[in-house]
Amino acid sequence: MTGTGNRLAELTTTTTAPAGRAYGLVTDVTRWPLLFAPCLHVDLLDGGPDGDRFRMWVLSGDSVRAWTSVRRADDAALRVSFRQEQPAPPLSAAAGTWHFEASGGEEPTRITLTNAYALTDPADTRTEAFLAQALERHNSEEVAAVRYWAERPEDLGDLLFSFTDEVEIDGPAEAVHAFLHRADLWPERLPHVTRLDLETAPATGPGTDGEDVERQTLEMDTLSPDGSVHTSRSVRLCFAGERIVFQQTSVPRPLRAHGGVWTVVPDGQRTRVSIRHDVALDPEAVESVLGAGTTPAQARATVQELLRRNSLQTLERAGAYAAERAAA
Repeated sequence: MTGTGNRLAELTTTTTAPAGRAYGLVTDVTRWPLLFAPCLHVDLLDGGPDGDRFRMWVLSGDSVRAWTSVRRADDAALRVSFRQEQPAPPLSAAAGTWHFEASGGEEPTRITLTNAYALTDPADTRTEAFLAQALERHNSEEVAAVRYWAERPEDLGDLLFSFTDEVEIDGPAEAVHAFLHRADLWPERLPHVTRLDLETAPATGPGTDGEDVERQTLEMDTLSPDGSVHTSRSVRLCFAGERIVFQQTSVPRPLRAHGGVWTVVPDGQRTRVSIRHDVALDPEAVESVLGAGTTPAQARATVQELLRRNSLQTLERAGAYAAERAAA
């Protein structure tokens, strides 16, 4: 990125964590929705010796932005470089670098996050000031998130994890997808959902042109086995007839982040449906919620069982609904 109008935002800090551990958090783009709050979903499109391409969906205020980026990870230098393929106005170019410098002895690891960008109108000082402030806040939040997780003494495999369940349903894929899509009817259809408020709008933010995606905003009360009610808020991206991505923007304790994707695949007269959960536990809330002495591994097993129970119950009801539609 060279030429008139180029801008630079850079943040450097240190961490007591090993450089390799912090670097590993950034290189795994599929974990970004768990690490970085505005990130809703990442699709890894393809990879090769020149880098990976991925599609990222980000919540920006009340809208959703999406773009495709190319990323190259240099394991030897502990450096990750990235750039957007087709930035949306007011940006004409956007790129950046994560760099982790390991120090010898007792010196801390140095983290540097750099964003370089250019404006479609270099003379637009108001937009320039807005973007500079937004990037300063963005860099600070992302670096803080990497430091938080890299410095945890626990095994991150028990705190950041994913799991998938898949079932086969006797019924058409269209009916299964319709059941999952009409979340506003879940209080009538699902016994563990006691209240759900739903707002629907097209995902029409910058970078989403031409994509048939619906954005849903949900606030939901769910009933736990012990009788307590938990309130959560979520954003869902509904890809027509194919999958429904969800990311909770407000989670019950002891979760720190939770998202995933429902995938519906026709299989003859049957339908294969999978639900993947991506979970980040809050290590500072585990014992206060699940009991003194609860280990991260035990918390992971408990949370996984609760989430699996609810999602399989949802799939059971979706299967019954699809079977009724098939019979009709």
